Amino acid sequence: MEMKNSQSRSSQKIREMVQIALMTAITYLAVSFLHIPYGSGGVVHLGDSIIFVTAILFGTRQAVISGAIGMTMFDAFSQYAYYAPYTFVIKAIMALLIGLIANSGHSKGNSWVKNIIGIVLAGIWGVAGYFGAETIMYGSYYTAAINVLGNVIQITAGGTIAIVLVAALKRTHYFSR
Repeated sequence: MEMKNSQSRSSQKIREMVQIALMTAITYLAVSFLHIPYGSGGVVHLGDSIIFVTAILFGTRQAVISGAIGMTMFDAFSQYAYYAPYTFVIKAIMALLIGLIANSGHSKGNSWVKNIIGIVLAGIWGVAGYFGAETIMYGSYYTAAINVLGNVIQITAGGTIAIVLVAALKRTHYFSR
């Protein structure tokens, strides 16, 4: 009996590591191959939608790790490297918020209300976080404010895409269990 439980836990850990690695790669690719620069240094991209999908479908831990690493990798390997430390923290907290809310009360991402509330709160944090980061980086509230609209558009698009993707993926055999 103990051997079977040990194998089960080991199998679960391997599955979680694979999910994290896969979602990190998908997050990085979603940002890398389709991003539109705006304002004084911001980028509109699809990475947030992947963070939201990961939190809703796989869980908080997977979303925090893959979102923070995948998004930070994009910054670190691009002309946006100066954003990397801020991105790591901001995206990790965004993923934490959506993950905790979407999976609260044993809902496991199955409550559309919780999912949308989580996306909205994570989005508010993301916009506020980047406003603060850009105020520090540029030393100007005005310069940071220029990017707020782009961040709102990015979060809104990412949240909308995430809801559509989650709805589609929940209908598959893998996620309908």
